[in-house]
Amino acid sequence: MQKGQIRVQTENIFPIIKKFLYSDHEIFVRELVSNAVDAAQKLKTLSSKGEVKGAIGDLRVDVIVDAKEKTISIIDNGVGMSAEEVDKYINQVAFSGAEEFVTKYQDASIIGHFGLGFYSSFMVSDKVDIYSKSHTDAPGVFWSCDGSPSYELYEVDYSNRGTKIVMHINEESKEFLEPSRVKSILDRFCKFLPVAIFFKDANEAAVEIKEGEDATASDENKPIEKPINNTNPIWVRKPADLTKEDYENFYKELYPFGETPLFWIHLNVDYPFNLTGILYFPKIKQSYEIQKDKVQLYCNQVFVTDEVKDIVPEFLMLLHGVIDSPDIPLNVSRSYLQGDPNVKKINAHITKKVADKLEEIFNNDRKSFEQKWESLGLFVKYGMITDDKFLEKANKFLILEDAAEAGKFYTLDEYKTTTEATQKNKEGKQVLLYTTNPIQQDAFIQAAAGKGYKVIKLETMVDAAFINNVEMKWEGVQFVRVDADVVDNLIDKQENVDSILTNDEVEQAKKLFEFHVPEITLTIEVKGLSKEAAPVIATRPEFMRRMKDMAGMGGGGMTAFYAQMPDEVQLTINGNHPVYQTLLKETDTDKQQKQARNLADLALLSQGLLKGAELTSFINRTVELTSK
Repeated sequence: MQKGQIRVQTENIFPIIKKFLYSDHEIFVRELVSNAVDAAQKLKTLSSKGEVKGAIGDLRVDVIVDAKEKTISIIDNGVGMSAEEVDKYINQVAFSGAEEFVTKYQDASIIGHFGLGFYSSFMVSDKVDIYSKSHTDAPGVFWSCDGSPSYELYEVDYSNRGTKIVMHINEESKEFLEPSRVKSILDRFCKFLPVAIFFKDANEAAVEIKEGEDATASDENKPIEKPINNTNPIWVRKPADLTKEDYENFYKELYPFGETPLFWIHLNVDYPFNLTGILYFPKIKQSYEIQKDKVQLYCNQVFVTDEVKDIVPEFLMLLHGVIDSPDIPLNVSRSYLQGDPNVKKINAHITKKVADKLEEIFNNDRKSFEQKWESLGLFVKYGMITDDKFLEKANKFLILEDAAEAGKFYTLDEYKTTTEATQKNKEGKQVLLYTTNPIQQDAFIQAAAGKGYKVIKLETMVDAAFINNVEMKWEGVQFVRVDADVVDNLIDKQENVDSILTNDEVEQAKKLFEFHVPEITLTIEVKGLSKEAAPVIATRPEFMRRMKDMAGMGGGGMTAFYAQMPDEVQLTINGNHPVYQTLLKETDTDKQQKQARNLADLALLSQGLLKGAELTSFINRTVELTSK
C-alpha cells in the first residue's frame, strides 16, 4: 500500500478548484465523461497499431446515479491505468496524460489537453474513488482522496478493463443526485460524443427488481440497451454520403420544434485548420422574432459553448447549427475562446463559404432564391453592412423586390438598367426609390408608378442601416423614400410645373394652412401638380426621417440627438387640384379653415403623424363637416 502527498505547488489546491476552476459546477459531468471517452479512444488507437492484445469489444461509458448511496459513478472500458499511471496522471495535478498521448499518437482524437478535468469532481464531492485496470497485465488499482492533499493508492482485485470513478456527492451539490438533472447535463454536453454513453438511475433499477424483474438488473455494469448519444452525427460524415432527409432530420434533432430550414452549408476543412460542421439558414418570419446564439461549438464532438461570436461572423449569428474544431484555442475550462490567428481564419472561411453558397443558389435556381428572399434578405443585408468582403460578393446576388409588382425582383445592375432613362437626377446619380411600408405608402407608390418610376421594398429591421451603409459604398447611387417629396420632386431634374392659381390665390392658400401641430415643424409650399394628385401632400426630408428611424431602433450618437428634434414636415398644396376652386371661394371662414385643416390632416395621416388629441379632433371635425 502506498500513501503520500499529491504533488502540487500549494498546500491545498482543492478549495481553489472548487471556487475558481469552473464557473458552473455542472461541468464536472462533461469533464469526467469526456475523460472516459478519451480513454476509449486511446484504446481504439492502440488497438489499430497492434499494441493491444485481443479484441477490444464494444467501447462504452456508463453514468450511474445512486441517490440512496449519494454517489455518481462514471465507468469506461477504455485503456485503463496502472498504479504508476495513476500516480503520474492523478497525483501530479495538471500533468496532462492526454497531452503526452497526443504527442506520441498525432492522429488520436483526444478531447482533453489540460489534465485538470478529473479534479472538477471535487467541486461536488466529499470523496472521490478510482478503480482502474490497465489494458496491460498490470494489476487493478484503487485510489481515493477526500479533498485534502492526502490520498490512498493500492492494488485491488478489479478485473474490468478500464476505469470507474465514484463521486460521493457532498450536501451542497445534492441537486446532482436527481437523475433528471444529470441526464439533462449529458444531453447538453455529451449528445454527440463518439463513444456510446449509457445512463442509469440505480434506484429505479432497484424498484424494477421488487416488481419481479431479473435480479441481474441491479448489477451496475450490466449493459444498458440504448445509448443516450448519437456517436456518428452527420457533420463528421462525408457530404456525398448524406441525403436531404439526413440534413433535415439532424436539424430536428438539434431543434425539435423548429421549422424545416431553407438550406444548409456543410463545412469540411482540413487545411490550414481543421473544421467541420453544418450551418442551417432558418426561416425567419415577418415578425422578426430572431434568436441568436443558436450555433453550437464543439471540440471533437464535445459541446463547448453556444457563444461563438469570435468564430462565426456577426451577421451569421442568426444561423443555426454546429461547428466542430480541435484547432480553436480554449481556456482551461473550455468555456470561452482565446485569441488566436486560427479564429480569424475560420471566421473568414465561414464568410466565404456562405457567400459562395448563396451565389451558387442564385445562379442555379434564381426562382427558388427569390422565394426564400424574405428570410435570406436579412442575412445578406446584415452581412453587407458588417463585412466588406461579404459585400463585394453579395453585390452579385442581392435582389430588390418591386413594390408595385409582386414577385418581381431586380439585382442592383438590373435596376440601374431598367431605370437608366428615368431615374437619374441632375447630378447624374441613379435614384433608387424605395418604400418601407407598401400599404401605408401606397398612394405615393402609385403616383411614382404613374411617372414610370420603379419603387422597391426595403421594409426589414436592418434596412435603415443598410441604406445608409451601402449608399456610401456604391458609387453613383442615391436612395430616396417614395414619400420623401411630391412625385414631381422625387428625382431632382429642375423641372417646374406652373400652378393655375394666381399669385393672390397662392398667398391665400398658404394662409389657410398656417396652423400649429404639436411636435411638428410645418413648411408650406404651393405647387402645380397634376389634377389627379392629392390636394395636399405631406412629406418628410429624407435625411431627417432616416435619422429618426435609426434613433427609433436604438441608434446612439447623432441619431439620438435627432430623435429629440420635432418632425419636419413639408405640406405641398397642389394648386391644380379642383378642390381649391371651391375652397378659396368659401365665404364661411370657420368652415373654410376646418376644410383646409381636414385636407392637411389627411396628408399627415398618410405619414402616420396624426395621433392622440389631433387625431380625435380630426374625427370630430369630419363628423361635423359631414353633418352640415
